[in-house]
Amino acid sequence: MAVLTGISPVLLVANLDRAVSFYRDQLGFECETYGDPPHFATAARDEATLLIAVTSSPERILPHRTVIPAMWNAYIRVDDVEEIYAEVQGRGATIDYSIYDAPHGFREFGVQDPDGHDIAFGQPLNGGRGTSSTSR
Repeated sequence: MAVLTGISPVLLVANLDRAVSFYRDQLGFECETYGDPPHFATAARDEATLLIAVTSSPERILPHRTVIPAMWNAYIRVDDVEEIYAEVQGRGATIDYSIYDAPHGFREFGVQDPDGHDIAFGQPLNGGRGTSSTSR
């Protein structure tokens, strides 16, 4: 049977340079842009990859949290949430919600990108797999 090897949420953004700067400088991702002029980017760090596409209709960007309160656009699992939390704070990222033990079995925190996308970082509690299928 075939094995799924990853998932990459696609985030629509109003300004590609601003988005790339945020993911690179605030969250520590390596970014590559594509197109002439650039209209698409990848943001990769370790085994997590986000895809970023610029839209000509920024007024139509609809972060998930605007449809369902406290819902993420991307949930990134990490092996040391405390370390990532300290790192992104040190990089100057604005924390959307502080680190805590969520009822769905993860210790997590979140940030918002410049387009309002809620990006969570979480580590399973008690060494389990946890589930990130529900909102905080």
